[in-house]
This record gives sequence, C-alpha cells and structure tokens, in this order.
Amino acid sequence: MAKAKFRRQVPVGPYVCDFLCKEARLVIEVDGGQHNVRVDRYRTTQLRNRGFRVLRFWNNDVMTNLNGVLVTIADALEDRR
Repeated sequence: MAKAKFRRQVPVGPYVCDFLCKEARLVIEVDGGQHNVRVDRYRTTQLRNRGFRVLRFWNNDVMTNLNGVLVTIADALEDRR
C-alpha cells in the first residue's frame, strides 16, 4: 500500500471521483447523508464499465473506524497486485 498514489477530486468521464489510484484502477468514494443510493449505484456501474473498482465508505465510517477503512483499501490494493 505504501506505493499506491491517490489523487483527490479526479475527473473520470462525466464523474469526479473523491479519490483515485489510477495504477490500481481503484476509486474511493466517501459518501455523506446527501448521497442518493440509486444514483450512486448507477455511478458505480458506470465507473466499473470503465474498468475501475469502486469502494464506497460512509463519512461516519471514515471518522469512527479509519483503521478499518484503511485495511479495506489495503486489501483491495493487494488483491490487484
């Protein structure tokens, strides 16, 4: 995971991804209460169709379980290598 480079607010087609590791083709989305689950599902499908894996986390998870979030991201990066 130490070599993974993430960029913030990266455009991918018509979408702006919260975080993107282009080399691993991994998108991280952090969602708050304002997100629409149906719209997010469609967006995830579109990003997957472009060859990206998408991980979604709720803001609350990031704030209260950061270690668990980081482990999930690290596992996703390891699965890709």
